[in-house]
Order: sequence, then structure tokens, then C-alpha cells
Amino acid sequence: MEKKVTVVGAGNVGATAAQRLAEKELCDVVLIDIIEGVPQGKALDLTEAAPIEKHDAHLVGTNDYAASKDSDIVIITAGIARKPGMSRDDLLATNKKIIADVTRKVVAQSPRAVLIIVSNPLDAMCHVAYEASGFPKSRVIGMAGVLDAARFRAFISMALNVSVENIHAFVLGGHGDTMVPLPRYSTVAGIPITELMPPQRIEELVARTRNGGAEIVGLLKTGSAYYAPASAAVEMAEAILKDKKKILPCAAHLDGEYGIEDLFVGVPVKLGAEGIEEIMEIALTEDESAALKKSAAAVRELVEAMKQMK
Repeated sequence: MEKKVTVVGAGNVGATAAQRLAEKELCDVVLIDIIEGVPQGKALDLTEAAPIEKHDAHLVGTNDYAASKDSDIVIITAGIARKPGMSRDDLLATNKKIIADVTRKVVAQSPRAVLIIVSNPLDAMCHVAYEASGFPKSRVIGMAGVLDAARFRAFISMALNVSVENIHAFVLGGHGDTMVPLPRYSTVAGIPITELMPPQRIEELVARTRNGGAEIVGLLKTGSAYYAPASAAVEMAEAILKDKKKILPCAAHLDGEYGIEDLFVGVPVKLGAEGIEEIMEIALTEDESAALKKSAAAVRELVEAMKQMK
């Protein structure tokens, strides 16, 4: 393949992302993990599936970052996963150290890569990767809004019994309980859902979207979501690899946009070959703007808490 993507973390999210990348024939894939044998075994298993799935992507599993050299994109899924009763905030200290270490290692091998951060707490980990990499803000992107919007779209589809392909949705803000789904910008075949459902039903879907990750954690009991998060990261990677100029909601570093300074927050962006090519500023009502500022404040609280950690 002409392109190369490294996925760091061979757990459920990372391995599923590697599978999606390969089966879409987007690139060759390097799967890295600290546990010896796990990335090698999963890469071999995926390779053995290739004749059946009919793709020719080359997969390598390794514990050595040298194999990631000259990657176009690095998807970072490393870190401990959220468990029942654990908030994303609980993950902060441990995952900060992991993400900083991983970022430095991948950047040493791929100084021109675009980084897609999946590890939680997502928005805070973007700051860690941004500082550890020294990359321009356009090449450090958080996978949050694509996943949250996909959940919102799925719930709208279920409520209205229409194809998910007809549905577009926007979710802004931090990846957590304070995220900001925007019903009036969410449509079915171009029709705002505010024209198709009563306010109470919409609010129920908004609440379920905010609780989407926790709902799955509660059902699984021994882990967290991975199919949808992996698909979300791969949609972002595909937009970059193919220079699609696709507008997707992602965690981006804001410098005044939406009145937010020096913070990674979920907003609509244009993704192309160089990563984030444009941050799209859409008009918000006073209530929507206040909700976004509240969400940003929750992210800033995490970032400030990290500064106190050694």
C-alpha cells in the first residue's frame, strides 16, 4: 500500500481499528503494544483473514516502535480502559504518563505524521500529545465528535425508523457528560429533527448520547466500547489519507474560535492531507454557546489538574 498507519495499543479499540483500516484497503498497518505476542498474534490473525476478506493490506504486529517509521498517521489508543464505576477523570494520571511516552516514541519515528488521539480522558490526552509531540495543532486531533455524533445518529435512526445514511448530527464540546449535541443542526434527509420529534423525545436522545459510553460500560461490565470508537478513528484517518476535505466533529486546539482559548474541544473541522485544514465556526444560540463554554470549562479543569501532577 502507498500509505502507512500505525495503531498504538492492540486492545479492542486498536485491533478493531487495524481491522477496519486493512479491510478498507486504506493503508498498510503497524500494530504496536507493550505486551509481547499480543500485537504479533492479532496482526497474524488479521493477515490470515485477508484472503477471505479480499484485501492486500500488509499488517505487522510488534513491540518495537522502529516498525512505525514514516507513518502517515498514528492512531493512539494506548492506556487503561474505563471500568464500571470509573469516571474518565479517574484515568487522568495513569494515561497522562502513557500518552506522553507513546507520543515521544512515535514522533521520533514519524515526524510528519498526523496524530489521532483516542485514549481517555480524550480532550485532556490531546493536550498531553500536543505538548509531547511539538507538532503544529493541525496535526494533533482527538477522536470524540465523530463517535458521539454516530451515537446520536444511531439513536435518531432507532427513534424514527429511518436509515442511518439519511441522518447527519453535530455534537460539540468535550468527550464526556458535558458534551453538546445540537438538535437544530441534526437532520434527516436535510430536515431538522426539531421538525420531526417533540422536544421531550429529543432531550431523551440527547441524554442517551451523553451517556452513550457509560451505557455500554454498564452492559459489558468488564470493558468499554470499541467497535464504534474504532470506526470513528478510521473515518477520520480515511479523510486524511484520501485528502477528502471532509467536515467532521473532532477535538481540535482552539485559539479564540467559539470564544475558547488554548484548549482542545470538539468542534466541526475540515480534514485533509495535513490534518485539520480549517476549523468551522457555526452560529450558536445563547444557550448552545453557554453549554459549549460549560463543556470547555470541564475540559480545562482536567488540564489544570494535570499541571499539578508530576
